[in-house]
Amino acid sequence: MPLETDQPTDPFSQAQALDLADIPRMVRAALAERRTELAYQPVMVAASGAIAFHEGLIRLRDHAGRLLPARHFLPGVEETALGRDLDRAALREGLEALRRAPGLRLSVNMSARSIGDGRWRRTLLDGLGRGPGIGERLILEISESSAMTLPEVVCRFMAEMRPRGVSFALDEFGAGQTAFRHLRDFLFDLVKIDAHFVRGIEEDPDNEVLCAALVAVARQFGMASVACGVETEKEAERLAGIGAECLQGYLCGRPARQPRPAARMALP
Repeated sequence: MPLETDQPTDPFSQAQALDLADIPRMVRAALAERRTELAYQPVMVAASGAIAFHEGLIRLRDHAGRLLPARHFLPGVEETALGRDLDRAALREGLEALRRAPGLRLSVNMSARSIGDGRWRRTLLDGLGRGPGIGERLILEISESSAMTLPEVVCRFMAEMRPRGVSFALDEFGAGQTAFRHLRDFLFDLVKIDAHFVRGIEEDPDNEVLCAALVAVARQFGMASVACGVETEKEAERLAGIGAECLQGYLCGRPARQPRPAARMALP
């Protein structure tokens, strides 16, 4: 999951106000008091500008009512049990949003560690059973680095969820150590090209070549491509020109408390 750079409503950085030792305590309290929610960032179809789906980004609400983006707390707990609890909270919020809004298609972040978490799996299975078509509108995102820690476990989980209609996205594509041989085994429906390769692509021939190669690899394996971190029209035009199917970034829309109307996209 990319750590977004949108600012909280407080004019001072909440990250600076938090001592590292306070972060686990703050996260634990927010989870216990159900002060978690999702912010919705649209993902656009490059060719038409229509919204293909939204990514649900976990937020914590502090006692003053301010929403804290993940970059303020996730690095302090990501590799701990609280990280698994945040995964479960994001999934719970996402499944409830899908139940409430039958026209919504939503991606939610997970990690390889979630697969072995019985509570996370129960949350997933219970949520999928709460209404027709929920599985078909859910996209589970897993980062490239996380997928490669337990590739066999991830592959088995994807095969298990495929009959339920769940789609999968490989996040931060190009930034990790994915062996191309594993792409044949994974059942990803789309890849999200890391923003590092996207920014300034119209002025950086190296990034353009790399993005074009990643788009071509995705297409070869039957996966749609989403270019992340898109901030300018020139970047969007260049990315559409090299064949990226979808775009995500501030140009397309900042994370918001409510999703925008979307046209459902047929993923390969």
